[in-house]
Amino acid sequence: MLATESAGTLADLLVGRHYTVRGHDLLAGGISVESLAERFGTPLYVYDAAVFRHCFAGLKEALGGFADIFFSIKANPNPAIANIFVALGAGIEIASGGEYERAREAGAPARDILFAGPAKRDDELDRVIRDGIGELHVECFEEIARANRIAARAGKRVAVSVRINPVAQAQGGAMRMGGKASPFGFDEEQIGDALDAIAEAGQLDLCGVHLFAGTQILDAGVLLAQWRHGLDVAARVARAVGAPLRSIDLGGGLGIPYYSGDGSLDLAAVRRGIDSLAAAKDAEPLLRGARVIVEPGRYLAGPGGLYVARVVANKVSRGTRFIVTDGGMHHHLAASGNLGQVIKRDYPVLAPARMDEARLQRCTVTGPLCTPLDTLARAAELPPLQAGDLIAVMQSGAYGLSASPAGFLSHPRPVEVLIDDGRVASIG
Repeated sequence: MLATESAGTLADLLVGRHYTVRGHDLLAGGISVESLAERFGTPLYVYDAAVFRHCFAGLKEALGGFADIFFSIKANPNPAIANIFVALGAGIEIASGGEYERAREAGAPARDILFAGPAKRDDELDRVIRDGIGELHVECFEEIARANRIAARAGKRVAVSVRINPVAQAQGGAMRMGGKASPFGFDEEQIGDALDAIAEAGQLDLCGVHLFAGTQILDAGVLLAQWRHGLDVAARVARAVGAPLRSIDLGGGLGIPYYSGDGSLDLAAVRRGIDSLAAAKDAEPLLRGARVIVEPGRYLAGPGGLYVARVVANKVSRGTRFIVTDGGMHHHLAASGNLGQVIKRDYPVLAPARMDEARLQRCTVTGPLCTPLDTLARAAELPPLQAGDLIAVMQSGAYGLSASPAGFLSHPRPVEVLIDDGRVASIG
């Protein structure tokens, strides 16, 4: 595990891992964050391609050839970012027709795109079946019937995986996706009926299974147990249909540290568990030739992003110091704690142009919106910031701008910039 606050704040640890400090400046990809704010204005998303590649390489090494990596593009649908992972050999997992467009724009060939999601429209199914899709992950009986009808009209057979809502014992993570009533996939108890429906659909070719039990998983043991359960379910499916599977999608869910006290997913522990998973797969003849897939999103993209805002005012109200900025929940809903969090805790926040200052003040960082929900940090320890200073929210490369109500109060949309090998480009 990555050390937590006992060895310094989470922000300190993340800076040491992914960034550089020179004097008072935080450097992303060798470029001063302050200079980027001056050049592009604020609020601003800053992405570092080197961090994305570092995260991908670390995960690939931990997987040891056991599984292929597909980037879950919902985490950050900017094609310039998805293209980094495509160039590294990743496929793309999508959940809408719009994400199909983004994946193709990012350079992903159709054969390397997987389409999951609980409410695929007919026009989306028609588009991906007509233009090509690697796998269609079917999630309900109506979808099986509609996909079969659309494929017949197009004169095509379509490779499908059946998405399975796993039993409660397999769930885990900060947001549990299985083990309870769910709009996602077929309950594990319904596997037989789902397989019968696919078998009766003449245009659908069952190629595999897809499970997704939870997200934001920081415990390697939980992750490995979920993957083991996925292999067990895949074996049961293969035996039920009496044919080898070609694909086993074990889902995503790999987490990153956001809050004080969080550790990092221990990739060494993941690597130690991979050999037994590979042996279990190879021991089942009907799974031996199947491609295993994992589909992380935030794990690959989250650490490579900063959300940068400029201080507009510094005020004290009834003993609480407020740092009021030009950025907020309309651009970064997750950092405000309003994207599904029950207990609102602070993302790591720092002052990227005052990195050499040890004198800190506890403060609440808020944005420009007319709601108390617009709070980026509730107990941040920052230098005594004044109007014109900068703050930066770390771990912001995933579930940032595209997961936020950017039109609320009609403030300007932030610029997104990508730093790659010393070059800076505006990408949104």
